Amino acid sequence: MIMENDLKCPECGCEHVYPDGSLWTCPECGCEWNPKDNAAGAADGPGEIRDANGNVLADGDTVTVTKDLKIKGASSVIKGGTKVKGIRLVDGTDGHNIACKIAGIGAINLKSEFVRKA
Repeated sequence: MIMENDLKCPECGCEHVYPDGSLWTCPECGCEWNPKDNAAGAADGPGEIRDANGNVLADGDTVTVTKDLKIKGASSVIKGGTKVKGIRLVDGTDGHNIACKIAGIGAINLKSEFVRKA
């Protein structure tokens, strides 16, 4: 059993956390987590994702596509140099770990190895 005074928020370190069903909640930052998952070392989200140059990417970043990318099942191509604003990092099982919208193409998932931070 986990004691209430042993827990701190994993986001901000606040000691004033409280149980909310099966999750614990931080009143300062609004973070919710399961202490059993955190004790096992499970990370929330996709982890650290790097671009083609090795820079760490974050949600909301603007990236540039480094080379022409063919889209499977379509005749269109994403040209190298295309800027993509407001990316969202996802945990893609097939290696596509960036979700974004590209003007003229729509919503698409990209691999981080084909983009660089703008």
